[in-house]
Amino acid sequence: MPQKTVVIGFLGTQLDGGQGASRWEKWRPTVSLTQHEDLVVDRLELLYTRQHLRLAELVKADIAAVSPETTVNLVPLDIGDPWDFGEVYGALYDWSRDYPFDPERERYWAHITTGTHVAQICLFLLVEARFLPGVLLQTAPPKRQRHGEPGEYALIDLDLSRYDVLAQRFSQAKDDAVSFLKSGIATRNARFNALIDEIERVAVRSKAPVLLTGPTGAGKSHLARRMFELKKSRHQVSGAFVEVNCATLHGDGAASALFGHQKGAFTGAATARAGLLRTAHEGVLFLDEIGELGPDEQAMLLKAVEEKRFYPVGADREVRSDFQLIAGTHRDLRADVAAGRFREDLFARINLWSYHLPGLTGRPEDIEPNVDHLLQLSTAETGQVVRFNAEARARYLQFAQSPEAVWSGNFRDLAGSITRLATLADGGRIGVALVEAEIGRLRWLWGYHGGAGRAGGVRSSAEGGSVDLSDCLDAQVLAGLDLFDRLQLDAVVAVCRRSRTLSDAGRVLFDVSRTQRSVVNDADRLRKYLGRHGLEWDRVVVTG
Repeated sequence: MPQKTVVIGFLGTQLDGGQGASRWEKWRPTVSLTQHEDLVVDRLELLYTRQHLRLAELVKADIAAVSPETTVNLVPLDIGDPWDFGEVYGALYDWSRDYPFDPERERYWAHITTGTHVAQICLFLLVEARFLPGVLLQTAPPKRQRHGEPGEYALIDLDLSRYDVLAQRFSQAKDDAVSFLKSGIATRNARFNALIDEIERVAVRSKAPVLLTGPTGAGKSHLARRMFELKKSRHQVSGAFVEVNCATLHGDGAASALFGHQKGAFTGAATARAGLLRTAHEGVLFLDEIGELGPDEQAMLLKAVEEKRFYPVGADREVRSDFQLIAGTHRDLRADVAAGRFREDLFARINLWSYHLPGLTGRPEDIEPNVDHLLQLSTAETGQVVRFNAEARARYLQFAQSPEAVWSGNFRDLAGSITRLATLADGGRIGVALVEAEIGRLRWLWGYHGGAGRAGGVRSSAEGGSVDLSDCLDAQVLAGLDLFDRLQLDAVVAVCRRSRTLSDAGRVLFDVSRTQRSVVNDADRLRKYLGRHGLEWDRVVVTG
């Protein structure tokens, strides 16, 4: 037995109106709907407000004249203000909950041509939520107004899976967003692609904190900025992207930099400071190396993330900032929580969405597309097209993807390597000799002696052994260093002992970042690094 057609719609107090015989000369949506030769409306649920009862009865009588097979039920709704969303939706919702829908025997069409815009939107929402188990019905007048012509009607099914073109566009938009997050690089690592695919969904659907972990140079900062730019393109944020490396925040200045301060809050606070959290209002705050924050700053940050409110230093009134937090770290915060170095409640708050970005050695198949991407960036920046010849490209990739390539600085090392090759390429061609020279530089940079195998640690002396830090650091200070800091300091001291001067050592250690600075003072940067560990140049290079 075929299903009966049931239409649910509002009385059009203007469009359905009219008195006398002339009313038949105009297009009236509700009446005209029952005049289609190819459509039989078995029942019409005509919703109206009580002050329009006379019009509703007239429309019912006219439908009976043109379509006696149509049963018209007049449904009065107690709506005082037809432009009040809450009142209209509530009345429709209550009616729909009590209505005896029978989808097996009847099909339901929600007529959205009549009624106020509010009523039409509420009908749409009820159909979308499946409180009305049907589709939308839209009607239109005939292109040429002629007596008795019913016009046109169209059904709109909100199940997008039935619309291939729309589904394809949604799929394309998603693919474009994933490609955007990857900077258009055609990565080949399946796990990394799956990770970025999930990050795309989280970036556009959630405002909760995101934690990015992974080794230095794995691309945490770059990905955080791309997530912000993706959200901004979807009009989900209107504020700025604010980035800070927490390892650079020390002492009293850390809280001031993050949370701001009042004028006169401490010695030297000549003016008030907004702080980075307020600067990120309605935007994204990226706290790189969040594990380096002190305990006081961790407590203040927890309150700011949970409540969007905090006290600037020296203030007695809270301020508000609605930002999304993205945090980055190379540390294992689980171990730091266990050791009491990081607050467990803060870790739980920022760990809802946690993603580990693998280093370059964990994605050897992605080295080739990243090399191509870096060459394209070089061309865009310099205007000179640079390419490998076939033999040189094969040699470079063979080395770059081999166990011999440590890539301890991950993508920073790769970017520095390609920058050097592009800069030194005569005529825009990278040849084998240039590649061999670069491989030698990378071996030396990573502490190899003769390129013999992957280093278990950082080989830092000419003989390939690790330096003994105890001859320049007190045993108590050395015992207080994390493994990461000991390894880094070991490599720095080894370079210092191989160099003639402080400046020579600085040029080696800052070989990539120095090219990006307008003022270069490698010696001063190295001196400050050593000073953070209580070391001086003379003490480092003189042993025994």
